[in-house]
Amino acid sequence: MIRLPDLIWQASLFGAAPAAAGASIEIGFDGLERTWLDDDSWVDYAPNWLPEADDVFAALSVALPWRQRKVTMYDRQLPEPRLTWWWDGGDGSAEPLARLGDARWSLGQHYARPFDTIGCNLYRDGRDSVAWHGDRERYRHEDPIVAIVSVGSPRAFMLRPRGGGLSHVFKPGSGDLLVMGGSCQHDWEHCVPKTARPVGPRLSIMFRHNLSGVALDQLVRPD
Repeated sequence: MIRLPDLIWQASLFGAAPAAAGASIEIGFDGLERTWLDDDSWVDYAPNWLPEADDVFAALSVALPWRQRKVTMYDRQLPEPRLTWWWDGGDGSAEPLARLGDARWSLGQHYARPFDTIGCNLYRDGRDSVAWHGDRERYRHEDPIVAIVSVGSPRAFMLRPRGGGLSHVFKPGSGDLLVMGGSCQHDWEHCVPKTARPVGPRLSIMFRHNLSGVALDQLVRPD
């Protein structure tokens, strides 16, 4: 477990109190725009979608029990260049932050999917990254939807056709929402590339559906 008491998003002036203690809200989808990658794959994007995004970053960066997984490269086990944390809604535990419950509920109602797991990835600086890949939901669902909320500094998020081709580039940060749907996980890959430019930390909050067996009608709206 890795704790990062010194990794604080400096745009926040009031620490983590508003996000941790704020009343439950329903987050809207005004400003959401859809980009079709091909006839069957799309990306929805909404800037500044998550309220109190700076406070969410400040709270999660210091509170979560971050871990650094191992990845296999050229027959070697190496530390993954990012930190991770995972929450499973099927075990009865609450989200670590009330605002994540608000986001999960709103996404579930809008996309009619039981978003029952949350994965967080922390990119501490430009050296942290993730290589081209498709999410594992493609092995479980025909047309999975993966929703990503980014807090902290913007970083490039790239998509390309599986196996290579022209890339689409987004730069989510500061509460932006990016949702991959249709055949995106089957026919496209995405990555967060390394960068030599000075960048602040970014926290990616991923909402996935029906991995723990929770149905849409079983989700409880946050109080």
